[in-house]
Amino acid sequence: MAGEETKRYMELQMEELKAAYAVDPKEASSSKKKNNANDAKNIELAKLYEDAAEYERELESFEAELEVINENDLKDIAEVLSQKLPDEERDYAQELKNVLIAGWTHLVEVEQTHPVEQLELIKAVEFCDVAEKLNVAYPDYKGDFSAEIRDVLVKRWETLIAIKKEHIEEEIAEIYIAGLKPSFVKRIYKQVHGIK
Repeated sequence: MAGEETKRYMELQMEELKAAYAVDPKEASSSKKKNNANDAKNIELAKLYEDAAEYERELESFEAELEVINENDLKDIAEVLSQKLPDEERDYAQELKNVLIAGWTHLVEVEQTHPVEQLELIKAVEFCDVAEKLNVAYPDYKGDFSAEIRDVLVKRWETLIAIKKEHIEEEIAEIYIAGLKPSFVKRIYKQVHGIK
């Protein structure tokens, strides 16, 4: 019995959403005259895509950052990020160092594969000098500090990218639940915001 009530409640919600957001077929045929991107209905539809659009912009940024991380020497990454993404008001050197400290803390405390002294050294030097300072301090180290540092960074950015993709999928699912096609809502969003 409770299942039937829940189902009926969901059907009523769906009808309300469709009534609120669906395009009236009569209006669609006469829309050539009223094809104003900023009419109230389009603005309401565009609002459905705002979060997804923000996540898409963040995803593009993270993908561009990951490309820089993969293609440049460790000592140059922060500078290249600042040059390639000049609109960003971020301190990439500090951000990279914070990510490295978090990743190395995991290696020291959880995996217990590295000594705490390495972590202390990482905390004490600038990001661009980390690999060099570790190599000097630990000349007999059998691993590759540069590869391990890059691995920490890549894992972090891949995680951020996966999270953003998941958020976009959730937003798209919400649009489907509202009874609309995401491609249609995205097109309206672009029209309202003047995006080509």
